[in-house]
Order: sequence, then structure tokens, then C-alpha cells
Amino acid sequence: MIQIHVLDGAALVWSAEDAQEIREQFRLVGTLVGALARKPRQNARLGLPLQLLPEEARLLVELGAAILVKGTKTQLPVEGEEMTQLSKVEAYHQELEESYQEQQRLARVERTALLARLAEHITEGRAHRRQQRGEMPDTVEDSGLPDSPFILPRGSMMVQLPTAQCHPGKVEKVDWTTPSPDWPHASCSAHEARHRIFRELWDKGYYLSGGSKFGGDFLVYPGDPLRFHAHYIALCCPQGAPLPLHALVAAARLGTGVKKTLLLCSPGTGGTVVFTSLQWSGLQ
Repeated sequence: MIQIHVLDGAALVWSAEDAQEIREQFRLVGTLVGALARKPRQNARLGLPLQLLPEEARLLVELGAAILVKGTKTQLPVEGEEMTQLSKVEAYHQELEESYQEQQRLARVERTALLARLAEHITEGRAHRRQQRGEMPDTVEDSGLPDSPFILPRGSMMVQLPTAQCHPGKVEKVDWTTPSPDWPHASCSAHEARHRIFRELWDKGYYLSGGSKFGGDFLVYPGDPLRFHAHYIALCCPQGAPLPLHALVAAARLGTGVKKTLLLCSPGTGGTVVFTSLQWSGLQ
């Protein structure tokens, strides 16, 4: 069962296996919003967690493939658990120290081998400098041997960065049908309309993603977004809600400007959805 962690309305998936399953088996894309462990100071390529649209998270729950969960409040450890946690911390620090000693030994061996390869050049360079200063050659200093044992700076030690928790914290299930601070979308009319439209297009075999960059609610793809461009910009229009003419013209012209068709989506009666496609043709 896929666990979708919710926080202030955001739906996050932290497991790489779950994220892969969501994309491959359920045709849901989501958005990676986490920094990469090895390149945290950039945003060109992002990693876990995978943030899902509220409609994507609800669809997975309705299909029985996922549950919404939230982290429980931190509680003081009970008797016996505190000693266990301290022992884990001590074991971690001991592992770090062992890793440092091993890296220092390997660095010392590598440095010694490097000095042995460059010993002749080092000797010639030192002798040349002494000759320029008019000093007598020193056989010990000119031998190329290090003057003091090599010590690896602890700041240069390689440290493994864990990207997943072996023992995740405790979580509790969230009821997606009841509004709450963690899941405020329940019983929201706008969310209900968006979900009906999302589910209708998803059932037709399309891939969907967020469409805010193009002034719509969803981008509709004929296949995987890694292989296809979006064909439609879906704009959810609740039945009976006013739609200003200037907003309609602007949305249609924007869709044509990015070579996409504007798709007006209105939930109808009896669970149906009415679709109207618009393209700006200009003056002929």
C-alpha cells in the first residue's frame, strides 16, 4: 500500500519505489520538489519527495492503491527506548570514527606512493633551491621523504548521506472525506469539480499534470510527458459560473501561442463532463 504523506494540503510521496509505481502503473506524473543529496544548491534537477496534485492523491485513494497519512507528534521516549536511541547514536559515531581512520590510512598509502613516484623530481628541486641559496645539500631533506606523518583533515572525510530512513517514524491515517488542516480539500466544491474533470480525462487514457504555467488547471498529454508535448490546456469551469469574455479570449490566445488547444471543462448532471475546445484563429 502506497503511503501519501499530507501536510497543510500538500500530498508527498517519499519512497522511490512508490513514486515509480505511481507513474508506471497508474499514469500519474506528479512533481519532484526535493533537492538532490549530491547537488543541493541547484534546482535544474530535483528529487524526492514527489508532490502529487490533490486530484492525483484522491484518485489513488479511490482506486485502493494508497492511503493518506500524517506524522504523529513527537513524544518523549518511554523507559528503555532512550537507552536504545543512545546506543544507536554511539554506534553511529563509532562507525564514523572507523570510517575516518580507514580513509586516513588509505590517504597516507596513496600519498606515500605519490611521493615515491615523484621522489627524483622533489630531490632535484630541493637541491637546485639550496644551490641557488649557496647552502650545502642536506641528504635527509633532499631525499623527498615527508617531514611529518600525514593527517587527513576531518573536514575532508567522505560521509555517506542517507536518502531514506530505515526506520520511519510513526504515522496515523488521515480521512480524506473529512476536512482537516492536513487535508482541507474534502467537501470543497472547486476540488470536487476539478476531480471529476481529472478523473474523466484520466479514464480516457490521458496523462495529466498541473497547468498553472499555461493559465489552466491541467495540461493534457496523449502519452507520457517524457515523450509527448501536451495537446490541451484544461480549464475547469463550474456549471453556471460566469466566465468573462476577456479571460476566455486571453486563455484561447495563450493556448494557440504555445501550440495547444484550450479545453473548457464543465461538470454536468448525472456525473457527466462537457468539453468544449477553442482555438484562436485571428482575422482571416
